[in-house]
Amino acid sequence: MSPAAPEPVELIKQRRDRALAVLVEGVPYIRFLGVSFDRRGDELTAVLTYDPKLIGNPLIQALHGGVTASFLEVTAIMELSFNMLWDDVESGRVAADSLSPGSLPRLPKTIDFTVDYLRSGLPRDAYARARVNRQGRRYASVHVEAWQDNRQRLIAQATGHFLMPSRDG
Repeated sequence: MSPAAPEPVELIKQRRDRALAVLVEGVPYIRFLGVSFDRRGDELTAVLTYDPKLIGNPLIQALHGGVTASFLEVTAIMELSFNMLWDDVESGRVAADSLSPGSLPRLPKTIDFTVDYLRSGLPRDAYARARVNRQGRRYASVHVEAWQDNRQRLIAQATGHFLMPSRDG
């Protein structure tokens, strides 16, 4: 019996893209905010597409603080969920081609979420990345940073703690 040939990189990429698309599709609030995700390997960058409805202070044309906080929290939850879902797909617990929003595992639940507003969000697209500091079976800690034109000039950052869903079904 000959060893199995390695799986083509393009098939892995398609499975990851499919898993992410179904995950995002399963959360209507992401569409409402206008958030999309750019995946490069296992790194996700969230993109908040500018829309005038996101302005909180029309006098200074600043993004609403609640929008900024929601953007950061959605980014953290999607990072945790995508990592968890991808592990399930790779282990064979979940078949990538059978994924649908109704068949997805539950999302992590926010325990607490602290936002540091560093500067006003301007009326333009914003970007965010989350870094998982610790993830166990029941609990995860995540740090998220958001910026607009320059990654070194953050508009906000946050730290959140999340209750992870049981994988027992």
